[in-house]
Amino acid sequence: MLGLDTCVAEVMSIPGALDAMLLDHTSGMAVAVSGASGADTARSAAALTETLRATTDGLARACPGEVVRIDDMLVTTDKGHHLLRPLETVFDGPLVIYLRLDLERSNLALARHRLRSISSQLTT
Repeated sequence: MLGLDTCVAEVMSIPGALDAMLLDHTSGMAVAVSGASGADTARSAAALTETLRATTDGLARACPGEVVRIDDMLVTTDKGHHLLRPLETVFDGPLVIYLRLDLERSNLALARHRLRSISSQLTT
């Protein structure tokens, strides 16, 4: 099983990784951070968890009667890819892995595969 800091280090080893955060989905706080974006980590963490909550709520409303569980979420901007991967852990509550990738230097399929692998190591 990976520790939190080791998890973020593994995420940062993904080719094209610019920033990574491990977020507490319940509180919206960052529990581990790596990268050099210069962003306000506390505000970014809160906004990212709220984005995930809003997306889950929107999908649940669009699919009434279905259970909506997001495996991962991808947002592509003109500067890069942003991946969010929620996971249930043996820790106190649900966590979310956030990864920002360089648009030109990253391989999105590889990044998603690696996040899936890293998240399974964190949750077992």
